[in-house]
Amino acid sequence: MIRSLIWVRDLFFHNIAWKLLSLAIAVVIWALVATEPELSTFANVRLEYKNLPEGMEISSEPVSSVMLELRGPAGALRSLTDGTHPDVIIDMSGTSSGQHTFTISSRNIKLMRGVRLVRAIPSEVRFNFEPRRSVMVPVRLRFLNEGQNGYVVDRQHVDPAEMEIVGPRSRAARIAEVMADPIDLASVTGPREFHVNVFAEDPFVRFVNIPEATVTVTMKRK
Repeated sequence: MIRSLIWVRDLFFHNIAWKLLSLAIAVVIWALVATEPELSTFANVRLEYKNLPEGMEISSEPVSSVMLELRGPAGALRSLTDGTHPDVIIDMSGTSSGQHTFTISSRNIKLMRGVRLVRAIPSEVRFNFEPRRSVMVPVRLRFLNEGQNGYVVDRQHVDPAEMEIVGPRSRAARIAEVMADPIDLASVTGPREFHVNVFAEDPFVRFVNIPEATVTVTMKRK
């Protein structure tokens, strides 16, 4: 019994000065936080997502950011001006083809300590999902100023003649061809080789390989 009392006494009084100092510092910090005014603010936050199922594509116009109304201590909200923004992460795991709505709430927002979410604008975001599809489509050539110098195209060859594109199924299916940048023939009088970029008109569709083509043109007199 006496040993227990001695142990308890030593526990409380060993390094008593440091313990009292630590307690005083903790009380001061608590007092500063407790008396700090609570404010509200709006923050424009980037929207991120994770776990999009393999083989699935977003086919609707993307929502890239949301506005959050936040409330909390002034010091915590002040950190927003230093580049420390909350993360809004949408979990898309298990998503199937079709339209799906996701709610923006405190469950998918990582907030700073002491900060609360009042509301999100918009409070929900909606996406259309489709299976991914890849197709081979021909490259269409375009010429400018042909015949102005008395020469016209005799032969033309493009390599590659087709390119593979990939994207949401319905959008990829609508692409019948991809276009090469226009080639100016105003000063061409014989065989000439050009290196041109190729583009697809739908921004939701992308190329599997680098979208560049080599075009060989042979001219002849009219």
